Amino acid sequence: MDDFTSVPTVDFGRLADPATRADELPNLRDALFRVGFLYLVNTGVEPRIEQLHALLPSVFAIPAAERARVNMRNSPAFLGYTALGAETTAAKTDLREQYDFGLLTKVTKESATADSLSQLSEPQTSSTPLVPQDRPWEALEGPSQYPDVPAFRDAVESYMAALDRVSQQFLGFVAESLSLPPDTFDAFLGNMHRLKLVKYPPSAPGQPGQGVGPHKDSTGLFTFLAQDQVGGLQVLSKGGEWIAAPPVRGSLVVNVQQGFEAITGGVCPATTHRVVSPTGTTTRYSVPFFQAVRLDLTTAELQSSAAHIVARIPVTDDRKKRAVDVPSEFLSPLFSCFGEAQLRNRVISHPDVGRRWYPALYDKFVNQGLSA
Repeated sequence: MDDFTSVPTVDFGRLADPATRADELPNLRDALFRVGFLYLVNTGVEPRIEQLHALLPSVFAIPAAERARVNMRNSPAFLGYTALGAETTAAKTDLREQYDFGLLTKVTKESATADSLSQLSEPQTSSTPLVPQDRPWEALEGPSQYPDVPAFRDAVESYMAALDRVSQQFLGFVAESLSLPPDTFDAFLGNMHRLKLVKYPPSAPGQPGQGVGPHKDSTGLFTFLAQDQVGGLQVLSKGGEWIAAPPVRGSLVVNVQQGFEAITGGVCPATTHRVVSPTGTTTRYSVPFFQAVRLDLTTAELQSSAAHIVARIPVTDDRKKRAVDVPSEFLSPLFSCFGEAQLRNRVISHPDVGRRWYPALYDKFVNQGLSA
């Protein structure tokens, strides 16, 4: 497979226009096969990107008491505020703080009612436990916690709704680019997309910081990132070189997640990436949206689906022969389904939340010795 030296650009407007779609689909297919990353332009969400980014400095500057009120420790769904230095990637502490929110899509919104929100900080001895004992990963699809910032919740929910529409259209275009029916991947969509609002403070002079360490996104199908103009995102080439993905105003940086890599038997790879902390007095903000994959997916189902899908994707016979097993990084044989694997990932990345809501599972996952 050819290596890459830059991240390609795909025009969403041309994909959405039947008159130009056929000409743009090969660009999308090349990006999926060769890179796993792309700039998506002309999506129509540019005004919402600007609106949300304009609110980020104020939402990270709210009083400590308000941040504590919406702290992720209160949420078995791992939604809320995470303080600087409270998350790890590749066994190292990330130099960032963030808010996590969820967008419930395919289920009724019972879990987002006022009653559910009022239970968030209650101990697990509640008569209506938030964490199911037999399928604890179901608690990952829960209500969001919003800080009290004027116009903020509306901006977040409007942005998530817009990205839900764009991401679903994009998934159909991806299927078409692989010579598959547009609805091929719809059955893999999960019940709750996730959104992060991330602040990367500058690192100490002469000491490049780990904004977030090298990793592949594992929470779903595709990531849609709206970054500011500071820069710092880097993508790892197949030759082991870090390639910069500099800001392109109004674009979304889209990358393959491990869920989609698994569904396509590894034909469309998830690519390792990282964020290098800014320097001097500069702060970086970014907004990644994670398109959800079903939590109940099992290894057997993925292997069966991948074999069926890969057989129809126009790639060389050699690549089809290699696309036999679901990538182990996505779903280890240790776990019954992706929900359990994803819960393990969250518990290891956010140990304070894991110890509070999943104490027995925390001990189990830590003893397995797998990194986040």
